[in-house]
Amino acid sequence: MSRIMVIAGCTILLGLNQATAQTKNLKKMSKKILFVVTSHDKLGETGEKTGYYLGEVSHPWAVLTQAGYEIDFVSPKGGNPSYYGDNPEDSINQKFLADKKYQAKIQNTMKPSEVNPSEYQAILYAGGHGTMWDFADNDELAKIAQKIYENNGIVSAVCHGPAGLVNIKLSNGNYLVDGKKINAFTNEEEIAVKLENVVPFSLETKLIERGAKFEKSGLWQPHVTVDQRVVTGQNPQSAHGVGEAVLEELKKL
Repeated sequence: MSRIMVIAGCTILLGLNQATAQTKNLKKMSKKILFVVTSHDKLGETGEKTGYYLGEVSHPWAVLTQAGYEIDFVSPKGGNPSYYGDNPEDSINQKFLADKKYQAKIQNTMKPSEVNPSEYQAILYAGGHGTMWDFADNDELAKIAQKIYENNGIVSAVCHGPAGLVNIKLSNGNYLVDGKKINAFTNEEEIAVKLENVVPFSLETKLIERGAKFEKSGLWQPHVTVDQRVVTGQNPQSAHGVGEAVLEELKKL
């Protein structure tokens, strides 16, 4: 009898070890993060161009790829999105622009219909004023983020990127941001750049309407907020910090 129990115990232990190994392998295989960038390139009726803000992609990209994560890119329309904010003195920007692998990726972004949410541990909505026109009402992107979050993943966004969060609903019908501490480009910052009457809605106000506990600092001050696997940053100055905060959250998964 004891011999049978020993064999049974060994069999159970072997099964547990195999399950643990499979879990570790799955986690290793899924070290992927999805970056969302805007497809919109017109700044309202100003005649100026917009798109995604380069540093809000390059800085989180640098932090996360250095930590061993693979990044894919999606945009509402797919293809090659417009960008702005290239500061030649920003070495991270220049590193990203010189990276042939990732330039090929971001110049050929996926469409939402091509994304399998189960492949990603996190999603990051990069900012740039273009997001204010094509993030909030994109149901496909919202469902991708919902699935990643409800699969115990991380949802993150920086600057105007939280425009992508305003209409994400969870399976229980609640808005993702409802009751969570969130920050984003503030009303005061929008006024400071004289675009408060150009953007289609006030990001800070809309997030508060959705139940967010909005946090903010002064103009252009770095501010990163983390609450219940949602990471948000206020402005371009917060982009690097968002990458670091996402990495710390990933370590907890």
